[in-house]
Amino acid sequence: MAKIPEVVPLPRDAQGRVDVLSWRPSFDRMDSPIMGRVLAAAQAADFTAYGPADVRAALARSRRTRDDLAALLSPAALPLLEEVAAAAQRETRNRFGTAIGLFTPLYVSNYCQNVCSYCGLSATNRISRVRLEPGGVAAELRAIAATGLEEILILTGESAKFAGPEYIAEVVRQAATYFRTVGIEVQPMNVADYRRVHEAGADFVSVYQETYDVAAYERYHPAGYKRHFGYRFEAQERALAARFRGVSFGALLGLADFRRDAYAAAVHAQEVQRAYPHAEIGFSVPRLRPILGGQAPLAERSGESSAAELPGFVVPASDVHERELLQVMCAYRLFLPSAGITISTRERAEFRDGVLGLVATKASAGVSTAVGEHAAELADDPTGDEQFEIADERDVAQMCAAIRARGLQPVMTDHVRLEA
Repeated sequence: MAKIPEVVPLPRDAQGRVDVLSWRPSFDRMDSPIMGRVLAAAQAADFTAYGPADVRAALARSRRTRDDLAALLSPAALPLLEEVAAAAQRETRNRFGTAIGLFTPLYVSNYCQNVCSYCGLSATNRISRVRLEPGGVAAELRAIAATGLEEILILTGESAKFAGPEYIAEVVRQAATYFRTVGIEVQPMNVADYRRVHEAGADFVSVYQETYDVAAYERYHPAGYKRHFGYRFEAQERALAARFRGVSFGALLGLADFRRDAYAAAVHAQEVQRAYPHAEIGFSVPRLRPILGGQAPLAERSGESSAAELPGFVVPASDVHERELLQVMCAYRLFLPSAGITISTRERAEFRDGVLGLVATKASAGVSTAVGEHAAELADDPTGDEQFEIADERDVAQMCAAIRARGLQPVMTDHVRLEA
């Protein structure tokens, strides 16, 4: 009889919950200094120390420092937003021309083992849960491919039981027969599992830290593997070690101090780019959206400042409005000019149109955040509830028309996979 491995108890806090900075024995560790450097830099940033002269000095430089990044994210930069946006647009045109990449996310499973107090898929939410089997996945892929898109992002809830690496690799293998570019936004995985999914046909990984404020992260993630802050932080490095072409970064703006989270995400991306010079770097800039059983929209919550005013709901910061969101996107563009920036359907159509070509280089279209809603042939099958409400419901043709109306060019893919 094989010997049963000894179970090593994880460190726990005074409430008996797993230490947010602990690691499970099964987790790969990169032994990377990046997390320590990013958290230290974010903690040291003082956004009140900058004035208009610092912002204009940052705009005047061709290569910007972390001090410039902090100035561009500071309150002092907000009254200068037109100047900042003009400089960001020049960088965007120099690096990307008029091209706007299009893609759509495909949710194939909404089972999740994590408890996240801001997410519609949280394990404790009583929603309709569905996992697509191969026939359903194929139907969804055919329906999306028929719209003309050539890039797709495969999404799941974070559940090793219902959407583990083997299932994700099989979905990616199917997707690669319909699409030239396949990305994934799934649970963080070990290097060997990332390699399996990459070899199945995926070449881009999106993982969002949600917040780089460890105390806030601990508060919003009371249970589940996602509670382990460090394992999530190193996901991009593990994916690049598994030979993925590119990785994306971002924080869910509104969970904590948005300036510090945006700063940390940018420094995190810069550190990874330095360590992996071949990597293609991208940003996404999600803000909190309404969810089933969750929080109200940010725009409807002005004036609310404490959880006590709305018990049981996540209370996001009330200072991340569209001007601040644009400020963050401009700061990313000026700090890391070659990074792709995605604008999601979390934002309203007018805002999305305004940032296309200004700072954003990629947009989603024809989006559903539910499971099994693209293919007409699945209309009679059970569907999985959505992760969050979207604000822009335009389909692919409507997005292409909107892009062309701004003198820009919709691009279905800019990557050609070379078979070994």
